[in-house]
Amino acid sequence: MHLWSLFGSPRVSAGGPVLVVDRKRASEPLPSATPVALRKPESAPGTVPPPAAGGVTVTDPAMVRRAVKAAALGNAMEWFDFGVYSYIAVTLGKVFFPSGNPTAQLLSTFGAFAAAFLIRPLGGMVFGPLGDRVGRQKVLALTMIMMAAGTFAIGLIPSYATIGVWAPVLLLLARLVQGFSTGGEYAGASTFIAEYSPDKKRGFLGSWLEFGTLAGYIGGAGLVTLMTALMSSQDLLAWGWRIPFLIAGPMGLIGLYLRMRLEETPAFAAELEKAHQDEQARAKVRLRDMVTGQWKALLLCMGLVLVFNVTDYMLLSYMPSYLTSELKYDETHGLLVILGVMALMMCAQPFVGALSDRVGRRPIIATGCAGFLLLSVPALLLIREGSLWAIGLGLGALGLLLVCFTAAMPATLPALFPTKVRYGSLSIGFNISVSVFGGTTPLVVTALIGATGDTMMPAYYMMAAAVIGGIAVWYLTESAGKPLPGSPPAVEGPGDRAGFSPSGV
Repeated sequence: MHLWSLFGSPRVSAGGPVLVVDRKRASEPLPSATPVALRKPESAPGTVPPPAAGGVTVTDPAMVRRAVKAAALGNAMEWFDFGVYSYIAVTLGKVFFPSGNPTAQLLSTFGAFAAAFLIRPLGGMVFGPLGDRVGRQKVLALTMIMMAAGTFAIGLIPSYATIGVWAPVLLLLARLVQGFSTGGEYAGASTFIAEYSPDKKRGFLGSWLEFGTLAGYIGGAGLVTLMTALMSSQDLLAWGWRIPFLIAGPMGLIGLYLRMRLEETPAFAAELEKAHQDEQARAKVRLRDMVTGQWKALLLCMGLVLVFNVTDYMLLSYMPSYLTSELKYDETHGLLVILGVMALMMCAQPFVGALSDRVGRRPIIATGCAGFLLLSVPALLLIREGSLWAIGLGLGALGLLLVCFTAAMPATLPALFPTKVRYGSLSIGFNISVSVFGGTTPLVVTALIGATGDTMMPAYYMMAAAVIGGIAVWYLTESAGKPLPGSPPAVEGPGDRAGFSPSGV
């Protein structure tokens, strides 16, 4: 029995978010007298709206907002879980590993963190093709269930002092469940938003995915900071560290509810219709086609994801521990500074996303690469200076440069691949790059500092990543304002176009 048969076949509903207009009039504005179909009753969650049979896909703004909201909030739930692990890493090292060298404990903790990323490509190879086969919505719901379960389990594991070596073993198993499920998360969520968005707003709408990521990180960081400030070190070490992991269970259920209410995208519906007409062509789409048939796009994807994730994990995951363990900075103040940087990034996120629709994705991403190449050393020197204003200025500069990636990548990466293999190919390329370079960043940088004694290693690592990212941008084809490969042009339909706001997402 095929794995996808467990989920059932996607169904085509009678209602949906698209209607079709004549291709010849695609470039003409819709006249005010053009008849507009009345909104039909919503279809059951998880069903597929009718595809655009050629011509132009006209999106329903209300349906687009609902899709972006669900994808972004679900992503926030998942990255709350990952964020908590990063921000409480020093405490986890003491709980799950033998006492002794604090650096060895931190390395062990980040080793378990990195191990989850090593299994992500396997998750991508399972969930990606599955998403192209049975639908994006079903796979996104499944990844949410697994992520919440893995995180909740961490909060239940006894300490090393209680069960000995089984404590780190169980921690590793829970992290592997998280990593496997996350293998299908980012590619699925970014694909979902990209396929729902009108061509001229794909950058703006895609930027809300990483807005959700930052919101999740802020939730995790805020909770850890509050606990660190209000609890004694003994209480935090004894039982307090479990609280954020146990909270993640109910939060995961909320994310699951939101994702179960999603409908499939017009692009997937059109591909499904083609498959119904030609079952033989559908059967030929294999994992090999997603790799060898897309190798150029995969290389570009991996280069872009490398610079995106190395800088992301360096700033948001590693810097709190760097401030505490390497610079001996007060743990609470260090977390508060990171919290402020993420809030700054959230404010800039939708504006930079909208800018990428106007000037293009390539200039925005190239600006981020150039900035990290030129400013990583000055920014880290400011951070090492030690005063609150210097740390805030250094981290703030890096955070604004990172927005160039977080705002533009969700729209850039899905546009590298055709609809038929988009979820699968993007999952494979994204997760291989994240596993080898992004998720291992805290571990590698900590080891490099331990081996060389040079606390400037984070800057050098980000500069190297920026060079690779710049090479990828050089070969990248501009996708702003253009249809996704394999899909007809998508324009915004009539309706409430008030747009998004931080309070409305």
